[in-house]
Amino acid sequence: MNIGLALLFVLAVAGEAVAVAQSWGGGYWLVGGCAAVVACGLALARRWDRRWTAVAGLTVAAGAIGASAVADLPAEPGPALASALAVLVGSAVRVVRAGWAVAIAGGGLAVVAASPVSASAGSAGAVVALNAVAWAAGVTTGATLRLLDARAAATVAAVRQQERLELARELHDVVAHHITGMLIQAQAAQVVARRDPSAVAAPLSGIEAAGAEALSAMRRVVGLLRDHDDAASASPGPESLADLVTRFERQGPPVRLSIVDSSTAGGAGWPPEVTSTVYRVVREALTNVARHAPGARSVRVSVDSGPSGVTVEVADDGPAVAQPSSGGFGLTGMRERVTSLGGTVDAGPGEGGGWRVRATLPPPVLR
Repeated sequence: MNIGLALLFVLAVAGEAVAVAQSWGGGYWLVGGCAAVVACGLALARRWDRRWTAVAGLTVAAGAIGASAVADLPAEPGPALASALAVLVGSAVRVVRAGWAVAIAGGGLAVVAASPVSASAGSAGAVVALNAVAWAAGVTTGATLRLLDARAAATVAAVRQQERLELARELHDVVAHHITGMLIQAQAAQVVARRDPSAVAAPLSGIEAAGAEALSAMRRVVGLLRDHDDAASASPGPESLADLVTRFERQGPPVRLSIVDSSTAGGAGWPPEVTSTVYRVVREALTNVARHAPGARSVRVSVDSGPSGVTVEVADDGPAVAQPSSGGFGLTGMRERVTSLGGTVDAGPGEGGGWRVRATLPPPVLR
């Protein structure tokens, strides 16, 4: 983006210098050319600080207008300087605070209003029109992008809030799962105590281990519920992976489901938050296949549980460009959920074509 913009600025400055030299002669282009070069440099460096680069650019433009009026030079701002100001003002309007955005937009409008000061009577209208169009384009573009950014942020916040509510329901399931196991072991301990009091230690150790596991799981899930910028989103699935695949195949391509470790089929050996995360990854990936890869003829879903953790991979054979790498808000939620559990998510074109989503959960999650 900056390379293209730099080339555009170079062409604008060079074209303006040639035009002024041909019509005015000599070095009449130097003042306006220097001002344009400085403003264009500020526009290229605007990401450093969009507020102060915009203020500096407007100051340069005001100085160029004053110098042109005093020294009887070509009218300013010229096309190159006006283009740079449009980029500076538009970029600032997009991201700075509302008060500063209004002030910078007003400063740009003041430059437009002052531009006739350096112009002759015959060219004043053209100079004002040029700068007014550039200013309007910059402000409109910046305001539009600001609105779109605000809407996207609001949508993400709403999605996260909704899924935190679902996660709160999952917390209930996690607690119920572990407490049920503890109750069963406590009942078993009572039976053992009546038969052989000396053997009670083993069931009590099991209860202690289950309690520690329950606390660890609750900490993980409650941590996801905290209202931070990186808070995760999740929703547990009511179906097994096999049920999910079967339901998908009714309206989509065939799915090959592979669970390498049969002892964990259906997630029976995993904590509830891991089971729901695996389900969520597969569900979201299959949803993206249905939405973005209508040409896919088959889908492969593999779940591998081993010493390195749990790896979930969903790949289709559709066109490689069918799905965007960042997906929608569902992929965002999936990525945040996996990351919050210490894992990673990789989504992109597959080696043999199509699209692939791969999520990995580390071994500590399974303890």
